[in-house]
Amino acid sequence: MFMRNLRLILAYDGSDFAGWQVQPASPTIQGTLATAIGRLTGEKVLPQGSGRTDAGVHALAQVVTFVTESNVPTGNFLKALNDLLPPAIRVLEAAEVPADFHARKSARAKTYRYHMYRADICPPFLARYVWHFPYPLDEGAMQEAAGRVLGEHDFTSFAAVDPERDETPASHVRSILASEWERQGDELVYTVRGSGFLHHMVRNLVGTFLLVGKGTLQPEDVSRILEARKRSAAGATAPASGLFLVSVEY
Repeated sequence: MFMRNLRLILAYDGSDFAGWQVQPASPTIQGTLATAIGRLTGEKVLPQGSGRTDAGVHALAQVVTFVTESNVPTGNFLKALNDLLPPAIRVLEAAEVPADFHARKSARAKTYRYHMYRADICPPFLARYVWHFPYPLDEGAMQEAAGRVLGEHDFTSFAAVDPERDETPASHVRSILASEWERQGDELVYTVRGSGFLHHMVRNLVGTFLLVGKGTLQPEDVSRILEARKRSAAGATAPASGLFLVSVEY
């Protein structure tokens, strides 16, 4: 039977999911998508994403690949999957791609965005998609601190301590191509583009930049934290609600 490699572009609200990766007793993006594909094709598949977003994290354009024997046209895949999936997950695109294309292994860069809501009262319709922080911050110092992570570094200090992941020190090296805060009305938005990201890395960066904004740390302390290569040297993990996977480059 002829095998096809399909690529999907997904957008999802991660608020009510236990992250991307399939889990036996919790709703996940990967598990929900796998069930929908199975109902459409009659096959048991495990779609592969460009990365594993955490519980509560959202995506504007997550890239997914899976192999199928189904001859359902890609346009029909798009319509049928959106009929089968809950409203919190939408397939934006479906296309057939070369056999060697893989959502995660072929990725060259990703962009994430973190939204912090700065006004006193957060509208209820935004609460699931921002970190509400109405307290005083030196936003200029946060912008200066964000620039300190540009380039290639060992990001051990900003990686979750996860005994289940078999990682060597070399695997903690990443290249950050853009890192900046920008005021957008009542929101302070952090955008970071890099070759790849470690578990909780963006949220740990945001939590550390917050300490700079509060005056607990100085912008130059970020360089010291990088050099320490210890998770305890950095700030707390920012809430998942404000984080979005914006795009993946190949």
